[in-house]
Amino acid sequence: MGAAVVTGAGRGLGLEIARRLAARGLEVNVTDVDGDAASAAAAQLGGSAWGAQLDVRDAAACRRIAADAAERCGSLDVWVNNAGILVTGLSWEHDEDMRRAVVDVNAHGTFNGTLAALDLMRPADRGHVINIISLAGLVAAPGETLYGASKHAAIAFTIGTLADLRRSGTKGVWLSAVCPDGVWTPMLYDKLDDPDAAVSFSGHFMRPETVAERTVALLDRPRALLTIPRRRAAFLRVADMLPGFATRMLPLVLADARRRQRRWKKRIEAGRGP
Repeated sequence: MGAAVVTGAGRGLGLEIARRLAARGLEVNVTDVDGDAASAAAAQLGGSAWGAQLDVRDAAACRRIAADAAERCGSLDVWVNNAGILVTGLSWEHDEDMRRAVVDVNAHGTFNGTLAALDLMRPADRGHVINIISLAGLVAAPGETLYGASKHAAIAFTIGTLADLRRSGTKGVWLSAVCPDGVWTPMLYDKLDDPDAAVSFSGHFMRPETVAERTVALLDRPRALLTIPRRRAAFLRVADMLPGFATRMLPLVLADARRRQRRWKKRIEAGRGP
């Protein structure tokens, strides 16, 4: 098999995805904005994995990573856009620099990685781009408005680009948007006491290994959208269809979310995580 590139893979969900891609026989380029973390993660995977520093906000750097992977391994078969950042709080509390940073990493970073991969996959008419979004890409998440807005852009770009591939005659290349519920990764390690992050703990809270397994399984059965778990996504879609009702229910929803967040904090501090 050829190469797989995973962004934001120095730790957490990205590392678990990279681990499973390597187990399938792919030669994995573990990338991260922290080059040392990427190299350490690649060494942990062993075999033919290698690490590289990558800031996904840099479109030219994404193209160089794609070209290097294809040259090194003969082809670029998989690209996983996993890099992302989370900020919480009221939407008007974030200054321009913070707004730009979140959109640049979560949205533009996904655009850059996707297009870099497609530059090589489209001529070959084969390959799979998997974009890690979030259930926050399907519905506005109170307390995580800026994050949700950037993820809405990422999911629209993913599904829209898949439609563009099909209408332009490209049949062998897939794009998938993966929307998991809360995942216990470094993104949430400092959010156990943050009431604005409560919604991330309010549903089916999962380990990264669980999400990674479902994500990599898309290579066998491609689909445009994967929500984890499906029943949670169905509930959120109803809330998205009825925003007025959802807003009226918000005090109850947030009270329950904070209760669950406190419960998870106790479990995690006792060594009984998800």
